[in-house]
Amino acid sequence: MNVEPPPPPKKARGFFTDTSLCIGCKACEVACKQWNQLPADGFAMTGNSYDNTGTLGATTWRHVQFVEQAKANSSRQDQRWLMMSDVCKHCANAACLEACPTGALIRTEFDTVYVQQDICNGCGFCVPACPFGVIDRAPKHGQFEAGTAHKCTLCYDRLKDDMTPACAKSCPTASIQFGDVEELQQRARHRLAELKARGEAKAELYGMPEGKEATEVGQLHAFFLLLDKPQTYNLPEVPRLPRKTMGQRYGWSAAVGLGFALVGALVFGRRQ
Repeated sequence: MNVEPPPPPKKARGFFTDTSLCIGCKACEVACKQWNQLPADGFAMTGNSYDNTGTLGATTWRHVQFVEQAKANSSRQDQRWLMMSDVCKHCANAACLEACPTGALIRTEFDTVYVQQDICNGCGFCVPACPFGVIDRAPKHGQFEAGTAHKCTLCYDRLKDDMTPACAKSCPTASIQFGDVEELQQRARHRLAELKARGEAKAELYGMPEGKEATEVGQLHAFFLLLDKPQTYNLPEVPRLPRKTMGQRYGWSAAVGLGFALVGALVFGRRQ
C-alpha cells in the first residue's frame, strides 16, 4: 500500500512593523475591526493625544500609538511624532499559551498563537501571563461570549486561504509587512542598516532572535523597527515570563513556610 508522506510544515508567518514608515492613518485598526467584526471602542478625547484607542484589548487587536517628543526648552518646531501600530507579538515562547488550563490557546501550523473560542472557559489565567499586556477578556457584545479571551489571530482564516492579513493589506506605506518570519528578519536587518547610515542613531530592532528581549519569550513573530528605546513605545526592555518571577516568589514562600514548620515542631517537641 502506498502511503503519501505528510505535507512539509509551513514556514512561520508574522509581521515586521517598520515604525519609521508609519503615518498614523489607522487604516490597520479599521481594517482589523471590519474583517474580524470587532465592535467599535467609542470615542474618548484625552486632550493631549490623537490616540483615542488607548491600548490593545479584547475588541482592539491593532492599536496605533502616537508618541509626541520634544527637546528640553525647545520650540514646537523641534518636536516630532513617533507612531507605531502595536499588535500581539505571537511569541515563540508564549506565556499565555503556557498558562491556559483548557488548551484553548494553541500554536497553529503557521507558528502563530490562536484562541479557540469554543474551548475557552474565560478563566483569565492568560491575561496576567502575557508580558506585553495584549490578551484580554471581553464583555458580552455581539458574537463575543462574556469573559472569554481575545487577541489578534494574525487573520488565521485568511492565512488558510493564502491571503494577507487585513491590517498589512490595508497599510498604505508598507509600515506593516507580512510574510515568512525569516525573510522578514533579513529585510529588517537591511532596513536598520539603511536608517543607521542616514543618521538614525537610536534606531533598533525589537523582537529579533539575537535581541535581549528574546531572553525568555524567544523571538517575536510580530517584531518592530523602533526609532527610540522600547520604553518609549510602552514595550518592556526585557519581557519576563510570569513563571520565572512566580517561581522565585513561591520559592521564598516555601522557605518561610518550612521555617515556621520547623520552629513549630521544635516547640511542640519540647512541650512533650
